[in-house]
Amino acid sequence: MTVPDTTELQESLLAEVAAADSLDALEAVRVSALGKKGAITAQMKGLGQLDGDARKEAGQALNRVKDAVQAAIGARQAALDSVALEARLASETVDVTLPVRPRVEGHLHPVSQVTEECIAIFGEMGFAVAEGPDIEDDFHNFTALNIPPEHPARQMHDTFYLNAEDGRPAPVLRTHTSPVQIRTMETSRPPIRIIAPGRTYRSDSDATHTPMFHQIEALVVDENTHMGHLKGCIIDFCRAFFDIPDLPVRFRPSHFPFTEPSMEVDIGCSREGGELRIGNFGDGADNWLEIMGSGMVHPKVLEYGGIDPTKYQGFAFGMGIDRIAMLKYGIPDLRTFFDADIRWLQHYGFMPLAVPSMVRGL
Repeated sequence: MTVPDTTELQESLLAEVAAADSLDALEAVRVSALGKKGAITAQMKGLGQLDGDARKEAGQALNRVKDAVQAAIGARQAALDSVALEARLASETVDVTLPVRPRVEGHLHPVSQVTEECIAIFGEMGFAVAEGPDIEDDFHNFTALNIPPEHPARQMHDTFYLNAEDGRPAPVLRTHTSPVQIRTMETSRPPIRIIAPGRTYRSDSDATHTPMFHQIEALVVDENTHMGHLKGCIIDFCRAFFDIPDLPVRFRPSHFPFTEPSMEVDIGCSREGGELRIGNFGDGADNWLEIMGSGMVHPKVLEYGGIDPTKYQGFAFGMGIDRIAMLKYGIPDLRTFFDADIRWLQHYGFMPLAVPSMVRGL
């Protein structure tokens, strides 16, 4: 048997390599030439039919073809890789002269966000925002709210007192925002409809209490307001704030010096599986959570505010902003509100321009 001519085979395979215009096409050429069923492999399998010298000569010729094809494939692959890289670089070109994208670091604190949410809801009900000083005198913080001298709230272990001057009662860091109600009644005539958000201070600290916390209180005074208005206002607020249209709201008799009658307000919840969830979960004994105190303004409080209790009556209620923020947004520990941890704020905080409203949503 004669030695096969490998020149034509080499030229044909090199032409196919040069014609490959993609890596996939080049791989197909490699398989057709060097694979188990490739042209060169087939020639190699026929060497056994040749005589000794002819087999040696033909084997050397086929190896030269194989080396030439492999070298051509390597060179062509390098060229195609270069073209692919240039195309990728062209498609991913970045204009380094452009200004960098701003990185948002700051977020609104949940207390600020929830305060704005409350203001938005009560604003739709016609309430105005009233403010007062954090340092209060004894009259506005205690006496005008019908809190007797022996009341525990007046004790040193519950209240932060400042140094007394000129023999007058020592001023205090206000223990609630109720003094704003007295100051509003002193300077305004009914009808009155205000909310008073702000910082308050009490000597207490644990997972659900801090020495400084935030409250929001509401006051309505006019000639015709009654308990039905109070209940309707609270129910509408709770359902709007938690965004649960059928949220159960329960009123329980209680006692506060500044309201008569007084009520504590509970909302529906579930504690199943150790997880607290707000919503309508039935009327079970464990399916209620207290969130605020309320009642009709005591006649003596109206008198201290300069309003005739025989002509006017009113209602008031108040709640902790920090507490309802924890309930709504699932924050487990009140103390983390004041840790100044940027990671916590990025997780629980809000975008500065996401101003809540009843139109755009809370």
